[in-house]
Amino acid sequence: MIKVRKAALIHALAVSSVVLLAGCSKEPEELPVSFNKDVMPILQKHCSECHLPGGAGEVASGLDLSSYEGVMKGTKFGTIVRPGDSTSSTISILIEGRADPSINMPHGDRPPLSKEETDTIAKWINQGAKNN
Repeated sequence: MIKVRKAALIHALAVSSVVLLAGCSKEPEELPVSFNKDVMPILQKHCSECHLPGGAGEVASGLDLSSYEGVMKGTKFGTIVRPGDSTSSTISILIEGRADPSINMPHGDRPPLSKEETDTIAKWINQGAKNN
């Protein structure tokens, strides 16, 4: 009887260990990216000089990056954000340097966004480009 209980206990511990270890091997969930806390400060740092109402970039393209609504409206040529798809979102193409060098953003001698900054914007888009 003791051998049966001992065997059952060992089996129960083995199964429990496998279940616990399986739970530990999951990838950590990606934290949500906030438009207001994470994305807007990047846009203000790199884009606000030109893409505010009346700015050279806003006049030329119609793109006003001073608000979520402006970002989502896009330019007079169309939207720049495809929620859930950063790869084909125009804003990602331009800030990641995947466009013709003459239209990559930011223009001129302004420094490009860092990899961390472009990744933040891409994650926000891939998470649905929410107004959060």
